[in-house]
Formats: sequence, structure tokens, C-alpha cells
Amino acid sequence: MSSMSTTQQPIARRRRRTALVAGLAASALVLAACGGTTGEEKDSGSASSGGDDKVSVFGVYATPLEEPWDGAIHAALTAVAEDGKITYDHVDDLGTADEMERALRDIIANEDPDVIVGDAFAAEDAVREVAKEFPDTAFVFGSGGKEQAPNFSVFDNWLQDPAYLAGMMAGGLTKTGTVGVVGAMPIPEVNRIVNAFTAGAQESKPDAKVTVSFINSFFDPATAKQAAEAAIAGGADVLFAERDGVIAAAEEHQLPVFGMMVDQKDQAPEYVVSSLVWDMKPTIEAVVAAVKDGSYEAQNLAEYSFMKNGGSSLAPINTGTAFEIPADLVSKVEEKEAAIKGGSFTTPVNEDEPAGSTTVGE
Repeated sequence: MSSMSTTQQPIARRRRRTALVAGLAASALVLAACGGTTGEEKDSGSASSGGDDKVSVFGVYATPLEEPWDGAIHAALTAVAEDGKITYDHVDDLGTADEMERALRDIIANEDPDVIVGDAFAAEDAVREVAKEFPDTAFVFGSGGKEQAPNFSVFDNWLQDPAYLAGMMAGGLTKTGTVGVVGAMPIPEVNRIVNAFTAGAQESKPDAKVTVSFINSFFDPATAKQAAEAAIAGGADVLFAERDGVIAAAEEHQLPVFGMMVDQKDQAPEYVVSSLVWDMKPTIEAVVAAVKDGSYEAQNLAEYSFMKNGGSSLAPINTGTAFEIPADLVSKVEEKEAAIKGGSFTTPVNEDEPAGSTTVGE
């Protein structure tokens, strides 16, 4: 990370002073104020309770952690905390911009963390405004927008690489020639994943038809399942569960399906072929290192999610499915994966709305 201006430098130094005076009572206050699902109470490992030199991080999530996108961020932060590099608390299910803004203000007032990590998509303006008011706090938020100096960094799940590989698998597995995709909504960060998946499917089967339905929500399993059922009725015999709810439909119809964000094999062990896996750990570790050494500044953190940097992967291909996965197909996918990691193949990034896609839901 590049060096920062003198106006940004107090971020790390000020934390070490305030950490000495923040108490456990403040932790109880903010958790009560925020509501939702919270992490464990801070104990002897917490910077606010003991004054050690760990970076303190608070996760602030718009959806329940059952939603894979925020669940992947939470998993990465938990892993970094278990490595002893940070202290970590969180609150989730902040469904409106007002709830998000109130939670952020309460957390800063009562916890004063070094870093706040979350998703800004549904509350973009509110989160950015709070960040402006607290320039000494490092904000690291999922966003489709640009970074905002001095302290608001952005990231996203740049999963086009594993999406392309999963698409290759799907194109090689379909017997009807139709693959169904159910996604959140036609926004750039979703479109690029769906378009990469489609491109991969058509590498394996050039005449493959990929139907795309958006549910107009980041978390609505019931609507996602209904959209999957409609895709199946339209001839799809392989599914991509960009949203939660699709795997249940695939299992009921005994069809191959690809998961999203984390390895979702355990949801349907006989039918989940693989999953697009997002590993936020490289992103979190880069931010924590910068905050700790005083070099943190607002930036776009996209590169840390690329497959070549260890930020994304295709989950191990499931060898226990109820259907056969051709060995030559696996070999072709593995060759392409090596090309991506080695730099000889760059997955196309197309953020346009997929042609012929439909939107369901409210």
C-alpha cells in the first residue's frame, strides 16, 4: 500500500491511546444498541479491555450471516482473529440505511474500533457520510463505487475467475443444453460473475443456452428457489446458485448445481459439484497490516480477490455426486485454472446486464 498524507497518519497511533481507556461496559452498550446477531463479548484478547497492540475490527452487515456474501467476510475476519492478529466483534441484519447509520455511530462512539468492515451497497450514501465525519476510523466496505479519501476503502467479490471455471463444468455437464442461473440483481458486481460463468459454459458447449433470472434481492431464498424451479421448467438441467435458495431446488430435482461464496457442498452433498469460493483473508490481512504500520489510506482493494492473489478459488470438485463427472472435463478445467493462476489466460470482465435476463421478485 502506498504512503499516506499526514492527515491520515493518526489512525493507528490514536487507537493505541484510546484502547487503554475503553472498557467492557462500552462493549455491552454498543451491542445492546445495535441489535442483530453479535460476536462474543470481548475478553482478555480485546484491545479495548487490555490495551494490547492488536488491531480492533468491527463487522457491520446489512444481511444475516446466513447470506453467503457477508458470511464469507465474517469467516475471513474470524480466521484472522483466530490467528491472533485482530480482535473482532460484529453485528448483522441491519436491513435499512437508517439501521446501518445508527449502528455505525453507536459503534464508533462506544467501541472506537481501528477498522469497520461491512457492505455498503444498500446504504451507500449513509455509510459514506459517516465515514466523512470520522476520518480517523478506517472504513473498509463492499461497494460498487470508488474509494473515498482519506479513509473509505472499497472491495468486492471479484469472482470472475472461479465463475468461468464453474461455467466450463456446467457446460460440460448439461444434457439438455440449457443451464439456469439465479442471481441477486443486474448490477455490475453480479453481472460480471454471471457473464463469466456464461462464457465458461459456452467454451465447453458453444451452443449452450444460459437462462438468467434476478430476484431483486441479496437475500430471499424463497424467491430464489422459485426462480430455479422456473428455470428447470424451462429445460435447465444444471444450475448456478448465485443466491441462496437454488441448491434446495437442485437437490429436489436431483440436478447438478454450483454454489457461491463458500464451499456449499454440505447443503446437498450428492448434487453440489463445486462452488465459487471468495477468500477475504488476503484483503483483511492487507488492511490490518497497513493500519498497524500507519500506512493505511483509502484504496480499491479489488486485486486481493483475484484468483492469482489467493482471494478466490473453485472449491474442490465433488467426487461423491449422484451423477458422473467426466474425467476429461475435470482435466480441461484444471488446465484453465493453471492458466489463470499463471497469467496466460485472463478471464473477461463484462459488467453489462446479461442479454435476455429477467427479473422476478419485488
